[in-house]
Amino acid sequence: MSTSSLEWRRWLPAAGHAQLWQRVLVTPADPASAVARIALGAMILPHGMQKALGWFGGAGFEGAMTFFTETMGMPWLVSVSVVGAEFLGGLALLVGLGGRIAAAGVGAVMVGAALTTHVQHGFFMNWFGALPAGSEGWEFHLLATALAAIVVIRGSGSISLDRLLAGPDDSSGLRVR
Repeated sequence: MSTSSLEWRRWLPAAGHAQLWQRVLVTPADPASAVARIALGAMILPHGMQKALGWFGGAGFEGAMTFFTETMGMPWLVSVSVVGAEFLGGLALLVGLGGRIAAAGVGAVMVGAALTTHVQHGFFMNWFGALPAGSEGWEFHLLATALAAIVVIRGSGSISLDRLLAGPDDSSGLRVR
């Protein structure tokens, strides 16, 4: 392993933390993981931009927070986490930085959205507009959660900053092919 791939470790507070971060970042040169990561990031980032910035017809941060906390009754910390997972997680997934953490956050948001809002409408999405707006089923959330699971299990894959930072081998014993 080259010395340059280990330079990032000097910014971590202690050697034990470096080993933990190495385990989180290590990822194989797997193109399938990269496809899952990029697809998930490309899908979730516009939703995060709606909530954080008000782009694409979204309500922006204040509107999203008001909806989550007042209309849905969600705690403030959970609401901020949803916006952060979608916006910052989407960015992180696109570049492959902390892909496992970002995917876990997006996966949690998808499971939460499915259980709190979409399960009651059945499995299928409202493809033909037969149901009132917002009456989507949970099939989309299942696919997004599956993509997130791939990234959590396998890592960010090829062409990722995780791979660049961690290198192909992990000194803690994980061997990546």
